[in-house]
Amino acid sequence: MSDSIPIRGPVSIPETELRWRFSRSSGPGGQHVNTSATAAELSFDVAASPSLPEPYRSRALERLAGRLVRGVLTIRAEEYRSQVRNRDAARARLASILADAIAPPPKKRIPKKMPRGINERRLENKKRRSAVKRQRSRRWD
Repeated sequence: MSDSIPIRGPVSIPETELRWRFSRSSGPGGQHVNTSATAAELSFDVAASPSLPEPYRSRALERLAGRLVRGVLTIRAEEYRSQVRNRDAARARLASILADAIAPPPKKRIPKKMPRGINERRLENKKRRSAVKRQRSRRWD
């Protein structure tokens, strides 16, 4: 178990900022599942984290607005039967979600001008198809 989770570049989250809760996992597992708390729930306070620089924090708060409850991001992992593996899965998911949230916005796409030849060919094809369809619809009385 490392003491911090690398997110993007120099940004990492220390283990001390994470809050863990464990509960019984749902699904199959026999008698073992009734006695062990293998599901891991990880909570990370995005709004109050001193580890995230201010531009990253504001970007994460904006992009994760639908997932946050009072500035706290909660991730539940219960896909494995082992608590350790579920903890690792939750950490990996947190790193992935935060990395996507603090990523710089994509560059704005600048539309290029369409070459005149391409546009003329497109219009010529449209005229040809229109003529074919017009001939099909004529009545031969």
